[in-house]
Amino acid sequence: MPAFIDLFAPLALLLPIPAASDAAPAEEMARLTPDVEADAGEQALPVKWPVIMPLNSAQPWYQVRIQQRVIIRVSPRRSRQSLVATLPARPPSDYIERKMGNCLELKSIIAVQADAARLLLYTNDRRIISARLEKSCRPRDFYSGFYVEPSRDGKLCVKRDNLQSRSGASCQMDRIRQLVPAGV
Repeated sequence: MPAFIDLFAPLALLLPIPAASDAAPAEEMARLTPDVEADAGEQALPVKWPVIMPLNSAQPWYQVRIQQRVIIRVSPRRSRQSLVATLPARPPSDYIERKMGNCLELKSIIAVQADAARLLLYTNDRRIISARLEKSCRPRDFYSGFYVEPSRDGKLCVKRDNLQSRSGASCQMDRIRQLVPAGV
């Protein structure tokens, strides 16, 4: 059975502790009261200002900065059986490269596949885009997809945007081409 003090100790912590004296020393009151000249007929009453304790100078001040950062992850392409209805049936070797602009809408990319010498970007409008990386980068570093920070225009552009692999490699695209079927 708990003791009486054990039951009421938490309640005692909630009660305010009375101060030893409410009167401030005279020199502190003189320092804190404003200089007011009293009229001849009135006597100036001392104004009670709240005592403000100086902050501990050893305590560091921290600044809070709120930033918004969006990073888009493009995941690797799933197995062929799960994407039969969404991706073209021909393998990329039956395709030829066709020139296109230097930028691609970032929100249109749905998957990526690392090839021997390039990245294959699959878009939601059923196009396949071949992206060649700069010379110092290996496409196989991007086997598990990549991260990219979107720019203001929402496009992924050649020699502008960095592709960040999950393994830590950071590369830029050297050129992009659209892959079209060889018979078209």
